[in-house]
Amino acid sequence: MVKLPNSDTLKSTFVATTGGLVKPQKSPDEGLGELFGDVQKNRVYEDGKTFADLVPRRRMKQIQQEYLLEKQDPHFDLHDFVNRHFYAFGDHEASYKTDPGMTVSEHISELWTVLEKRNRRDRGSLIALPYPYIVPGGRFKEQFYWDSYFIMLGLASEGKWDVIEGMMKNYAYMIRKFGFIPTANRTYFLSRSQPPFFSHMVRLLARHKGKQVLVEYLPYMLLEYRFWMKGRTKLAKREHKAFARVAEMPNGVLLNRYYDNKSTPRPESLHEDTETAKNAADRETDRLFLHLRAGAESGWDFSSRWFKNPTDIRTIHTADVIPIDLNCLLYQLEHTIVEAYQIIKQPILMRPFMAAAQRRKKTIMDYSWNEEKQFFFDYNFHEGSQTPHVTLAGVFPLFAGIATTAQARGVAEVIKRDFLKKGGLITTLTDNGQQWDAPNGWAPLHWIVIQGLRNYGYHTLANQIKKRWIKTNLKVFTQKRKLVEKYNVIDTYHLGGGGEYPLQDGFGWTNGVLEALLAEK
Repeated sequence: MVKLPNSDTLKSTFVATTGGLVKPQKSPDEGLGELFGDVQKNRVYEDGKTFADLVPRRRMKQIQQEYLLEKQDPHFDLHDFVNRHFYAFGDHEASYKTDPGMTVSEHISELWTVLEKRNRRDRGSLIALPYPYIVPGGRFKEQFYWDSYFIMLGLASEGKWDVIEGMMKNYAYMIRKFGFIPTANRTYFLSRSQPPFFSHMVRLLARHKGKQVLVEYLPYMLLEYRFWMKGRTKLAKREHKAFARVAEMPNGVLLNRYYDNKSTPRPESLHEDTETAKNAADRETDRLFLHLRAGAESGWDFSSRWFKNPTDIRTIHTADVIPIDLNCLLYQLEHTIVEAYQIIKQPILMRPFMAAAQRRKKTIMDYSWNEEKQFFFDYNFHEGSQTPHVTLAGVFPLFAGIATTAQARGVAEVIKRDFLKKGGLITTLTDNGQQWDAPNGWAPLHWIVIQGLRNYGYHTLANQIKKRWIKTNLKVFTQKRKLVEKYNVIDTYHLGGGGEYPLQDGFGWTNGVLEALLAEK
């Protein structure tokens, strides 16, 4: 087991340099109580995230008390009450219109300034950050965790290293403040993270500033690692030997799962989660909410990948699953920590992380590789078997460089045969109306697959995927003069869809990956 530096020691060092940290205010569902629930359940706004993001004009406790009094009036109007007591912040990109004469690269370059936010003080659920940051766009007006890595790829292609470094410093700030990187800088996201791409961001910045960046961000990588490994000492007393984001595999090695520290409806999707629970009478409500929240932490919210019945979200069981992508990313985090310790010549501190990475790699191979199907799968540690879902997450071992040559060949054949469509790669082989399923294709997963295939010499297939994905992006841009969150890669005459909310314009990681691919020589 890796012995980590004492977190109190690390945090005290940070506090000494910052002069102390202020605890963020309550999440709006906690601070507004009954008012929040009534607004969401009565669908005052079609998108529940809208109200969760509004800024209260007075203290939440005062508004809540006033609501309890006013609602007794038989002529009380909930819409009017909300309009009087809350306002929106940060919607200026909604009025942006693309110059019809612009190329797609010119559009992306201009859009970075439109998607840039500055927020140095708390505003409702929005948490202040010290540096400007790029948001995805549309309903997403925050610095989202895994989105940011793919946004940074595009920024790097344009040499916007100052913006990248500012966003990195924001993540360092959040790690100091919270001990981890939340989904985004919202109070209602403080119970969960997202796929841990922080070490990749560190390596990206090191490409520009040199390897010393790995040393600079080493304390933050250690704290992130501690967050994901928290609970290692509590497994023996737990059913299925799992606690928080850690689970013990049959061989005794610890791997990780997506999780959430709460088991209530997500505030931004309270109506949807409540309806799902209402229609799932055979499920324990709090466990169902936990699985939904864990699915949100995965970034794949939602997908048949997490369902026992691939067409029914009520069968979601995310927290029972050891995800192949998460564990590949944590393997890469372990290796980046090792490299940082090597730079500062600390072999004794390095060795436990090297050993942990080797154990993780072997365990992934033993439990996630399927020789018959020639592909990598998630593992259900509750049932002691692989999940049946074939998804693009199975390419992460190629991205992480841990697959064998033979395994990479098998994965490449499956990608070419089953996933590659006219417009790019479908995310799963299931079409069920969820956004992380067919027929949708997503920019981040295209980047992962392309890079993974290149790592093993499958350049022809990687370039074929690249060309089809670029063509799909450019086709929509030519027709609509915009880039969007996801694309229909089977019928390229239609946009992507499905999920809990309408298709979003912007769009941060689409822009970033497209710009990075276009910039390749």
